[in-house]
Amino acid sequence: MIEIRIAEQQLHHRRATGVWYSYPISTAARGTGNQRDSLQTPLGHHRIAAMIGADAPIFTAFKARKPFTIFDPLHDDPERDWILSRILWLGGCETGKNRRGAVDTLSRYIYIHGTHAEALAGTPASHGCIRMRNADIIELFAHVRINERVNIRP
Repeated sequence: MIEIRIAEQQLHHRRATGVWYSYPISTAARGTGNQRDSLQTPLGHHRIAAMIGADAPIFTAFKARKPFTIFDPLHDDPERDWILSRILWLGGCETGKNRRGAVDTLSRYIYIHGTHAEALAGTPASHGCIRMRNADIIELFAHVRINERVNIRP
């Protein structure tokens, strides 16, 4: 089970062993909200709907969930919200809150993913997704599974 605490900017993962692991994250700069095009992080009960990038090298950049280059900080575009290393694509579990219609987390393409802005981990800065440091998302990815529960709390 994954628990994301927005106020703390922390992701907590309970592994199969029962031990909890914690990671600093970066959620939306615009706060929380479930509405499409809000650029906010959705709240509520979710699940991991897809896992993408299992064998990709660290800093692999994804576009439309396909690897297309290795991120190069010397050629960074500051306007781009890079999706790096691994993707955990989230699907909402609560109809009317984060599932179906204008609040559907899956169709909003909300991910837990690696970021080019690792220094911002611990502060809200994303466009709605949950950003993690690249080594952290790779470690987390190795210990989660499809349909694992993800609870996003204020």
